[in-house]
Amino acid sequence: MNPPDDLPTLLGVDIGGTFTDLVVLQGQRLLTAKVLSTRLPDEGVFTALEQVRIQDDAVSAFNHGMTVATNALLERKGVPTLLLITAGFRDLLAIGRQNRPALYALSQPKPDPVIPGSHCLGVKERCGPQGILEPLTEVEVERVVQEVTRYRYTADIQAVAVGFLFAFLYPQHEQQMGSALRSRFPDLHVSLSSQVAPELREYERITTTAIDAYLSPRVAVYLQRLAQGCQQRQIPVPQIMQSSGGVTPVETAAAHASMLLLSGPAGGVYGASALGRRCGCLNLLTLDMGGTSTDVALIQEGQPQVTAQAEVCGFPILQPQIDIHTVSAGGGSLARLVAGGGLEVGPTSAGSDPGPACYGRGGTAPTVTDANLWLGYLPDGGLLGQDVRLRRDLAEAAIARVALPLGLSYQETAVGIRTLANLHMVQALRVISVERGLDPAHFSLMAFGGAGPMHACDLAMALGMQEILIPAASGVLSALGIAVSERRRDYRRALLRPLTALVESWNSLLAPLVQQAQADLNSPVLSASLDLRYLGQSFELNLPLDGEESIAAVQERFQGLHQQRYGWSDPSRGIEVIHLRLQAQQAQPDLPWPVPEVHGDPWWGERQVWIKDEFRPVSVLDRRGMSVGMSVKGPVIILMQEATVVIDTQWQGKIDTWGTLVLTRQDVEL
Repeated sequence: MNPPDDLPTLLGVDIGGTFTDLVVLQGQRLLTAKVLSTRLPDEGVFTALEQVRIQDDAVSAFNHGMTVATNALLERKGVPTLLLITAGFRDLLAIGRQNRPALYALSQPKPDPVIPGSHCLGVKERCGPQGILEPLTEVEVERVVQEVTRYRYTADIQAVAVGFLFAFLYPQHEQQMGSALRSRFPDLHVSLSSQVAPELREYERITTTAIDAYLSPRVAVYLQRLAQGCQQRQIPVPQIMQSSGGVTPVETAAAHASMLLLSGPAGGVYGASALGRRCGCLNLLTLDMGGTSTDVALIQEGQPQVTAQAEVCGFPILQPQIDIHTVSAGGGSLARLVAGGGLEVGPTSAGSDPGPACYGRGGTAPTVTDANLWLGYLPDGGLLGQDVRLRRDLAEAAIARVALPLGLSYQETAVGIRTLANLHMVQALRVISVERGLDPAHFSLMAFGGAGPMHACDLAMALGMQEILIPAASGVLSALGIAVSERRRDYRRALLRPLTALVESWNSLLAPLVQQAQADLNSPVLSASLDLRYLGQSFELNLPLDGEESIAAVQERFQGLHQQRYGWSDPSRGIEVIHLRLQAQQAQPDLPWPVPEVHGDPWWGERQVWIKDEFRPVSVLDRRGMSVGMSVKGPVIILMQEATVVIDTQWQGKIDTWGTLVLTRQDVEL
């Protein structure tokens, strides 16, 4: 492919737990590749790039999303790290919070801190909410530096996290300690909580900083190797997708790995919002079902919802992130017997090696993919990507491993596996909608990922939804969303003041953040917001801010937001401003959205598929032969290049001008 000189060629790569997806976008043309993820992630990137066969020097920009940081946290493969914390608080990470995810469970083990207690060092200094209480002396700094030296030799310490009390308001002590460490140990990674997460709540702030220090050297090694490979191939050094959406320079990403923990899933939500705006569907629930897990998110008025805190691998992360809820229900999720004779799906996954049993790579335990293949939703002998041919006989042998002990038929077991996976995903979609006072029936479901379109009709029916959108690039939408993402930075400032006590204008309070954004980005588009709560509350709500807005107007809008979220409000109670936030995005022209070219006849054939409690002959169509305006009625299966769509009997659909398959519920079941 040799693109015209006036159109940029954009490269987007998303590394998942099972597959690495790559797209090349040039105008409205799209090339894709899907390969199994490799032990060294950059090898998978360049293997996928070879499959699309473009000239390396034709690439204008390279955006990259990944799970390198997330996997390192899951597998505890960060670097040995030391925590410097205010004296008397060295056990903070181990104590954590008393929150109980399952209220009545008798045994609830917490994840061990990434920094053990033996690597936590108290520092004599102290700040309070009103200022410095005990200065950090040069003598104490030198003592700590000597201790760090000892730890480097005895424990091979490669990173240091610095988290002092109230550093989000008074960062001077952290800055003093960080300067001394960087001067004495130039090769040592140092993360300061006042830079990583300058927010209220010491446990969450210091945990985030500890994880940032623990992961950043590992991420830096990967990104350095990837950048070197790109330079050898004359490909631009990549911009890295952040958890909040938007990309950031590789140097920033390497220094702050805590910004990247939801890097890949954020690309899918960003791509869904971009496509939804083009299709005129501004309110969406997104379903990204891959090989390892399923990510769901909420899009309102065309914009993904961003949260200031999320839980990743059991740890609170104080970084702006697209509000994504993840469940362990992917195509590779393993089905297993549990005590009492029941069947469970997830949370463990077959991953890419060995993968589901039907891949023929040594896996023997049944997975959701094996169940879908046995039920006819996937073709026996079908090719997955360019590496894997599906085998129904291997899927059946795996299903038998749980069917026989349960005394169930293969069909009952396969249906049970699929149903359990669906239940996990329905619950996830309820968390981001019903539990926030939103009716799923008022939203459209956009399903993507390699497995999402196979389950979309079941999930929409369970939630009472009337419309489903299946993107043409469904199997690689995350990579496509990453490819078209613009640069973004997020800034925040802690205030901790009563709203009515503010005497400065909003613009003057925002000025330091605006100045920083303008230094980082060229002519950024800015949007501000406030974290507000009633005096005495423990948690806050985020409210978009107009710089010219009066305090009275802010009060009124907060009352309305609180009423919507919690069902009550109290205008007589005082309101507290916790944080001021600023989002900055690099303005860029709208990029063309790829529309698939039509190739050949849409008719592919017919096969036996489990529909409505029986195997029935079902038509199978090839998406490559389906043109804009073509209509379909269920039951039917549509084969896509990287995904399969299962349309149930109560659904009908049509290809819109963007190549999206728009499904709507029928009143009469066929």
